Amino acid sequence: MIRQFELVERVKSYDPNADEEALDRAYVFSMQAHGSQKRASGDPYFSHPVEVAGILSQMKLDSASIVTGLLHDTVEDTVATLGDIERLFGRDIARLVDGVTKLSRIELQSDQTKQAENFRKLVLAMSEDIRVLLVKLADRLHNMQTLHYIKDPEKRRRIARETMEIYAPLAERIGIHRMKDELEDLAFAELHADARDGIKARLTYLREQGGDIVPRILSELDQTLRAGGVDASVSGREKTPYSIWRKMQRKDVGFEQLSDIMAFRVVVSSVEQCYQALGIIHSHYPVVPGRFKDYISTPKPNKYQSLHTGIIGPERQRIEAQIRTREMHEVAELGVAAHWSYKQGEAKTEGTQYRWLRELLDILEHAAGPEEFLENTKLEMFQDQVFCFTPKGDLIALPRGATPVDFAYAVHSQVGDTCVGAKINGRIVPLRSQLSNGDQVEIVVSKAQTPSPTWERFVVTGKARARIRRFVRTQQRAQYLDLGKAILTKAFRHDAVELNDKQLETVLKQFNCQSAEDLYAAVGEGLATGREVLNALYPNRVEGKASTPKVVPLARARAKAKGADYAVPIRGLIPGMALHYAGCCHPLPGDRIVGIVTTGKGVTIHTIDCDTLESFAETPERWLDVSWDTVTDEPPSHVGRINVMIGNEPGSLGSLTTVIGKNAGNITNLKITNRSTDFFEILVDIEVRDVKHLTNVIAALRATPIINSVERARG
Repeated sequence: MIRQFELVERVKSYDPNADEEALDRAYVFSMQAHGSQKRASGDPYFSHPVEVAGILSQMKLDSASIVTGLLHDTVEDTVATLGDIERLFGRDIARLVDGVTKLSRIELQSDQTKQAENFRKLVLAMSEDIRVLLVKLADRLHNMQTLHYIKDPEKRRRIARETMEIYAPLAERIGIHRMKDELEDLAFAELHADARDGIKARLTYLREQGGDIVPRILSELDQTLRAGGVDASVSGREKTPYSIWRKMQRKDVGFEQLSDIMAFRVVVSSVEQCYQALGIIHSHYPVVPGRFKDYISTPKPNKYQSLHTGIIGPERQRIEAQIRTREMHEVAELGVAAHWSYKQGEAKTEGTQYRWLRELLDILEHAAGPEEFLENTKLEMFQDQVFCFTPKGDLIALPRGATPVDFAYAVHSQVGDTCVGAKINGRIVPLRSQLSNGDQVEIVVSKAQTPSPTWERFVVTGKARARIRRFVRTQQRAQYLDLGKAILTKAFRHDAVELNDKQLETVLKQFNCQSAEDLYAAVGEGLATGREVLNALYPNRVEGKASTPKVVPLARARAKAKGADYAVPIRGLIPGMALHYAGCCHPLPGDRIVGIVTTGKGVTIHTIDCDTLESFAETPERWLDVSWDTVTDEPPSHVGRINVMIGNEPGSLGSLTTVIGKNAGNITNLKITNRSTDFFEILVDIEVRDVKHLTNVIAALRATPIINSVERARG
């Protein structure tokens, strides 16, 4: 345990203007307040706040933070009150102590609720003064260092999980990597002891096998840099077991496949020397492709700056070199504490200067309760960012897992709406591709493009998802309107009645609609039928026609006139909204088709000869005459399905795909449905323009000797 004079001397060594008298009073007050209290280890409880103050002094924090560290448990665990703290140490210290103190009035609630409430209070406190978080992290670090003294294994695991999920990410957000690494490793030791022991054993084995290889690498790097005219301090550090384990999981590789278990740090005087040192290292050693990162020109959100490069270095070892200035090194180790100019009395401690903390406050404002806030916060803190560039060099920050569609919407809503393709680093890629740090993204747009409903499956940003959903809702309504008008037109013409909006307004209340458009949309969506609307308008007329001979809809539909003047054109509609192509018959342009209205889903398009239609023979009101719209110059691709029987020989599948490709077909799915010694039966989905295109593909396949039979799939 650090003694009183040692703590004061340590603080005054880096801050000669520290309030020595306040430090002495806080030390004595805390020791008297905690009295004879003991920790789980059996040590006097007072040893804990002293060690917390010691950790804070190692971070070179101001005397107010050290005093808060000494007093942080007095209000929670002793008879001392916030009034006592304010009277003896001032309002500033009392506010900091209150921010760190847990809530005591929620004892009857669940552990989860208590954790959530306490974290909510911490976020509010650190938004006013970030030093609250620094004291809390030091408190958590010492608790983790002494975690093994707690006898209850479930309590140990709960504390370790909380550390891993909340406190280690918070330490990373404010850039204190040294503390983050230690918190993660201590939590890792509790949560995955076997894995940690295994990695430590391998590291020990490597050290024994390598002998003095690290000093030799350090010596050669130092000599190489000096020969190039750069005076640098070179050091080596072994990565923590947790960071090794996480990288093994993320990259799905074994321990032996990791190349950067050792990181060698090169610290120089200026930014110019950073790039000079990089040039010397790259000119002397082969570079590992894809392992260079420039965090100097593009710093991380927590202000971390450094050059990272992977090389085949001295002794032919694959190593990672990190090159930075002394100031950058201090920021990497101490994070936000390195920015404080306490010597000039210009410390900026307000938490809202940090963007990530403002985002947490925004979540707090909109969360339904503390537990929801805690859950959203965990997601927010684990959501690493990727930094991409526009072709003009503008920086766009997105969540990890973001796609070019997310990027397009981040640039501008209009760019997202009209996005048809993307180039990443000059190469055309699918829109669902995930972006990586440093990618240059160029979005290809078209005025004719509209958002696709399928985009919602892979976008990760709220802005993109909201915009796509809004478009789908608008588009669906427009399509339901068109379908509804066609259905009502057909029903009214069948009974030789004229359709107009003024008539419809007299029956709107019966269908819970506000306008004629709403009624059209309801009919198109299948919530009402054309016959029901006609009955509502002309009940007597319909009753008088009750004796009209019943027409069998299946026979009528299959015998209907081609391109009836009231058939609704469907090619302009976007599948997946108000329109669905039946999976049983896969209709194509050129097929004679019919629509079946499904309640709440719109219309499903079938071929006239589809067997499924027999199940709708008794519901004529659900049938809709539809036709292919042939106005469009470049029709979209449609999927046709074929059933192929192919010989079980080497190269047979290759022949099948080659013939389809040569005939401009694009295979979208392939499934083996039956197999035997001699033959395979395969279902193949092919993108084609129309029936004629599919017929040409089938003819070409039938002419291939290795293919036994080809038929268009039905049912």
